[in-house]
Amino acid sequence: MTEEPNKQQSEPFQLKDLKKAFLVGIYSSGDTAALCDEHLAELHRLCDSFGLPVVGQIACPIKKLEAGTYLGSGKIEEIFGKTQEIGADVVVFDDEISPAQQRNLEALLKRPVIDRTELIIEVFAQRAQTKEAKLQIELAKTKYQFPRLKRLWTHLSRQSSGGGGHVKGEGEQQIEIDRRLLRKRIDRLKDEIEEVIAHRSTQRVARKRSGIPTFAIVGYTNAGKSTLMRALTKEDVLVEDRLFATLDTTTRKFSLPNKQDILLVDTVGFIRKIPHTLVAAFKSTLEEAVYTDILIHLIDVSHPMAEEQAEATYQVLKDLGASDRPIITVFNKIDACEDRLRLMKLRTKYPKTVSISALTGEGISELIEMVMQEVSNLRKVVHLKIPQSQYALVSQLIRDGKVLHSEYEENDILMTVEIPRQIEHQVKPYLRADS
Repeated sequence: MTEEPNKQQSEPFQLKDLKKAFLVGIYSSGDTAALCDEHLAELHRLCDSFGLPVVGQIACPIKKLEAGTYLGSGKIEEIFGKTQEIGADVVVFDDEISPAQQRNLEALLKRPVIDRTELIIEVFAQRAQTKEAKLQIELAKTKYQFPRLKRLWTHLSRQSSGGGGHVKGEGEQQIEIDRRLLRKRIDRLKDEIEEVIAHRSTQRVARKRSGIPTFAIVGYTNAGKSTLMRALTKEDVLVEDRLFATLDTTTRKFSLPNKQDILLVDTVGFIRKIPHTLVAAFKSTLEEAVYTDILIHLIDVSHPMAEEQAEATYQVLKDLGASDRPIITVFNKIDACEDRLRLMKLRTKYPKTVSISALTGEGISELIEMVMQEVSNLRKVVHLKIPQSQYALVSQLIRDGKVLHSEYEENDILMTVEIPRQIEHQVKPYLRADS
């Protein structure tokens, strides 16, 4: 008989059934309360995206984190009083808290406690559409649940059942069963995801062979990536004013005014404090940014935390090994930006910038001009003299480049070929004087 986890017992509450959230943020003496309020505003938007109404919040100044309860007893009493008064049925922390802290806080606050990580995972689970996204979310969720099994079983007895020897209680036995089941599920998900990754790799190879330059649109969630995709391609792309409206990668072909075709890839939005489980789980999706020719980094310059959001995006790109890709920095929502000082600061910080409004179309023509320039920078025409003994290199040039002319001269092959810049170093020893 197949082991099945007792879902009714191991899931004492469902987040989707909770109706009133109370938010908790913290800041140290080096931070400001205003910054904490901005972070809580984003947490509020995450709750809105999930469909969980927020009825109150608190920003807590702290000198040190308490190992067992995260916050000191005084703040916990204050939060308990506020949640009792307004009838909140769940407390959401803006930072990730440990399983032990979660258990202790739930016992003291007498209501479910979740953190930012769990909320983001739940939002992702709600949005996932494709098989890949669903698998990645399930893996992240399972890894998150694994160390929290004891929390799920706190309502069960762990008393020994008679006799002189120690006998494991019902909850303790069930935890071991559930832990074994979760390990099996994690292994199964990893195998299925490997199959999807192999399929995506095949797609990338085919795309590379097509010779069509590829641009990945990256940026903080809700920066306007889907709106930009729609503005450029004129195709129907989901556009919603909420965090993580779309999770699945969308690819569209777009013809530039000079008749050059390019591929535009709309990637999942990045976010501050992205859970490590999601960075790992979504790596194959986010790697679209690594395997494209050029990145279009979209920044919502109307947002008061535009600079921090831009830095969060760059950090994720760095984690993926994509920070060395050519990048066009696009300041979006320029029509709604009232802080010109912020705009000037960003222009100084990031090279190769263009200001647009994807919604109104302002600046789109300038962006297209910059895209055409970047495409031209991707390839170079070279004149080569390659010994026939190096025919493997000739084969590579035929495969990856565009041969404009070739002829044989004794034991050499004379070629004029348009090549991708990334293989320029390979042909350098064979450049002719007229190249």
